[in-house]
Amino acid sequence: MIIERFKNQDAIPVYRRVRDSGRGIPDGLKYIDSWVEPNFDRCFQLMECDDLRLLQEWILNAEGLMSFEIVPVVTSKETREVVAPFLDKPPAARR
Repeated sequence: MIIERFKNQDAIPVYRRVRDSGRGIPDGLKYIDSWVEPNFDRCFQLMECDDLRLLQEWILNAEGLMSFEIVPVVTSKETREVVAPFLDKPPAARR
């Protein structure tokens, strides 16, 4: 999950750049979806890749337009698979 903060809550330069030049996403980095706060403060983008350097490259392409926070996330389905073997164990046995 990428949390972008629009500079001065101004999304126009970002949307203009995307319209004119595309997202600037390197091969191997996959854009899934995004959500924007109504006040144009933050955009939450779900991206997928196996190499975090691709995120670095993408962020450098957008330098100056916004700031970025990278939050690694695991899908709920994958988390359920990890948690499942522990569901019936008492808390003391999980340590």
